[in-house]
Amino acid sequence: MESSVVLGEKELFACCGSVKFAKEMAASGPFSGYLEAVGAASDIWFNKVDVNGWLEAFSAHPQIGESPSKTHKSPTSAQWSKGEQSTALATATDSTLQELYEWNARYRQKFGFVFLIFASGRSSPEILAEMKRRCQNRPIVELELAAKEQMKITELRLSKLFSANATTASTTNTQYGSDVTKAREDRVSHISGHFVAVKETPAEKSAEIVSRTRPPITTHVLDIARGSPAAGIEVLLETWGNNQSRPLFGQMDSSHNWKLQGSSTTDKDGRSGQLMKMVDVLSPGIYRISFNTGRYNPTGFFPYVSIVFEVRDSQKLEHFHVPLLLSPFSFSTYRGS
Repeated sequence: MESSVVLGEKELFACCGSVKFAKEMAASGPFSGYLEAVGAASDIWFNKVDVNGWLEAFSAHPQIGESPSKTHKSPTSAQWSKGEQSTALATATDSTLQELYEWNARYRQKFGFVFLIFASGRSSPEILAEMKRRCQNRPIVELELAAKEQMKITELRLSKLFSANATTASTTNTQYGSDVTKAREDRVSHISGHFVAVKETPAEKSAEIVSRTRPPITTHVLDIARGSPAAGIEVLLETWGNNQSRPLFGQMDSSHNWKLQGSSTTDKDGRSGQLMKMVDVLSPGIYRISFNTGRYNPTGFFPYVSIVFEVRDSQKLEHFHVPLLLSPFSFSTYRGS
């Protein structure tokens, strides 16, 4: 039987820069596994930390495209922020950084806090497009979106703490998954306790209780030779359908064993659109994303590109962002979020 993990306030403050959150989480421990900690964190963040605590946590993050301050209250948090923005910085040009700076200023002027997004594995053009889109939101809507992004960041950082404690978090998903869902369903009533109630349409109300805000598997394509998103690329998502075996090296093209989940074409931002249904729990198994790169770049080296990856049972509540970085004679990918 695995031992419980005790997390201190200093460690928890690095996960989420709210003093109230850190104190409540420390008092809720020890935790038998990662999922139990996430369940407690969601309940505390959405139901016990007030708006001032949310704003305190937001202020612990540097602006997208900027390095954390050397005088940051939590050196660990500053180090994690730098790592989480590494993809954005690696894909940024001078013009992109300038545009990020300008839109960060517009965002802060409108909402009063730093633009917050789960940046791990996301490119600077992708983040910039999201910032421009969210700048159109009403303040109360944007506050909640920022709180959701903070929770995603907190979950990632908690996983790092549990990895550091050599904990595998094999606890049953059911109990803690329901805790997470319950906490997210309660967030609307939590916000309304601090703001004047805003009349919502039925569609807006129903959207609040969806656990996921996007399908569990997503992708986008960046043309690194041109330095821009790759539009118009056909994308297929498939799963290995043979329950009796796993695909082996040399047998990956047994087409009768691959089951199509969905298809789409990348838009002007290089996004693929929805490739599968919006489900809370992703079926474990082997997945394959294929890109029709030959049609996009007829003179290139690759007629198509396929990326095969595995979703394990312990990962079925996670999000998988599997982007393609493409040039005429090379490509790469990574596990984003």
